[in-house]
Amino acid sequence: YYFPCQRWLAVEEDDGQIVRELVPVDEAFVKKDSENDGQSLATLGLEQKAKSTTYTVKVKTGDKKNAGTDANVFITLYGSKDDTGIVSLKASKINKNKFERGKVDEFTVESVDIGDLKKIKIGHDNKGNSTGWFLEWVEIDAPSLGQCLKFPCGRWLDKSEDDGAVERIIFPAELQTTEYIPFVPYEITVYTSDIFGAGTDADVFVVLYGSDGICTQQKSLCLNKREQRMYFERNSVNQFIVELEDVGDIIEKIRIGHNGGGLNSGWHLDRVAIRRLLPNGK
Repeated sequence: YYFPCQRWLAVEEDDGQIVRELVPVDEAFVKKDSENDGQSLATLGLEQKAKSTTYTVKVKTGDKKNAGTDANVFITLYGSKDDTGIVSLKASKINKNKFERGKVDEFTVESVDIGDLKKIKIGHDNKGNSTGWFLEWVEIDAPSLGQCLKFPCGRWLDKSEDDGAVERIIFPAELQTTEYIPFVPYEITVYTSDIFGAGTDADVFVVLYGSDGICTQQKSLCLNKREQRMYFERNSVNQFIVELEDVGDIIEKIRIGHNGGGLNSGWHLDRVAIRRLLPNGK
């Protein structure tokens, strides 16, 4: 079995996860790839990402005295087919100091398809100076399922409070579940021109437009400033897998641009190729 990754396992890189689930690819694909350059190696990593589901996990710490925690928090998502295993919530997208009183933190959790989300287990390792934690709620948005679920808690995870438990199993509140049309993954390949000063360090975004006025949200292609500096260099080809609203079989136009940030923001774009990835891999 061959399990390509081509992704960071680092708190400060990529989506911040330090554990990844990988699915096997065909041996011939790996051997063929080893004869090619790094660009096609990166494609293997994208194949993995296309087979994964990305969850946005929001965690609300209660607004009580000593509600925040310095302990290491972890979560497991349980679905109808499988579970994610233990995922450390290390890199909050919103706050540098995570799990502070009254604050909401946001994390990205990536996993192979676990089916419909049934319950979660969340807890901490009870390490650090102030470990007790009052968890208000957890919200999990799963674009590929078209669901946003709320898991209310409103209890302490503290050895000296409540029942003394530092981890809890929580079920979703059915009345607080939001349903929408599931997102689909798009493979977006961006070609930057081969002329002087063509590259950009700005935050590049894209919007896709289908027929009947359907369009996606505006989506940044880079996850952080480091990626912005790394991608969209002169004469480069950069490929991304992005989960977006399904605009249908026909893409009538796209809107692509950047925020004008960074030292060298001006960008000479050659062309963009987009492929809608359906569950059967087409």
